[in-house]
Amino acid sequence: MTSPDPGETGSLLLDDQLCFGLYSASRAITSLYRTLLEPLDLTYPQYLVMLALWEEDGRQVKELGTALNLDSGTLSPLLKRLEKSGLVTRERQADDERSVRIRLTEAGTALRARAERIPPHIGAAMGFDSVTLTRMRAAMDQLTASVNAYRESFPPA
Repeated sequence: MTSPDPGETGSLLLDDQLCFGLYSASRAITSLYRTLLEPLDLTYPQYLVMLALWEEDGRQVKELGTALNLDSGTLSPLLKRLEKSGLVTRERQADDERSVRIRLTEAGTALRARAERIPPHIGAAMGFDSVTLTRMRAAMDQLTASVNAYRESFPPA
């Protein structure tokens, strides 16, 4: 791990902080999602779970956690609420009681049709063309991987 170059870290002015820009953008987008998801009776984290299941139904909890970058302590309550809402079922595996598979119910599958209106609103709100959005997504993926790698390189405290 190399030490940061003080000349590259920028100032301590709030408006100079990339993290503040990311935080502000995230809050704005999440607020819009909250408005769009309210008629579906979903929170943003629940929506993310549903997206992952609409992409591939029958995932194990561990797979969902990896896909969503969520630990089981955060994911389990989300899944319990989705189950209580009748959108998913949780099935313990007969060969491994610790393994739980999440399946969409009929209502969970049907909800996808109502959710399909959300991405166009988000895209329109962002105001970028598809090429720019693709580049931004790639940049965010690279940023996440770089920061995670840097963080993991720190010696244990």
